[in-house]
Amino acid sequence: MPEKVLFMMYEQMKVDPHVHVRRLADFLGCPFSKEELRDGTVEGILKMCSFDNMSALEVNKCGKLWTGAETKWFFRRGEVGDWVNYMSSEMGERIDGVMEEKLHGSGLKL
Repeated sequence: MPEKVLFMMYEQMKVDPHVHVRRLADFLGCPFSKEELRDGTVEGILKMCSFDNMSALEVNKCGKLWTGAETKWFFRRGEVGDWVNYMSSEMGERIDGVMEEKLHGSGLKL
């Protein structure tokens, strides 16, 4: 069982990715140095890990997992709220209910 857990929400990361990359680095015990903050290291990480860059990688376009599942199915549009194009509102409500039940008492608000 992990002693610490970091919750990051996609919607918040989309709003301010710089803050959340720094937050993740701090959580992992690898905070950015002042020099790294000045020299564009965070921007470089954001560019390399961007939706556009990751979805364009050949392995993510035509690769497969050991199970045979195609990796191209891991990427859609990368937009907040895009789930409505893949699930009904009833499905969304059901997922929200399950998450609320499972996370009850954790302090995490979805």
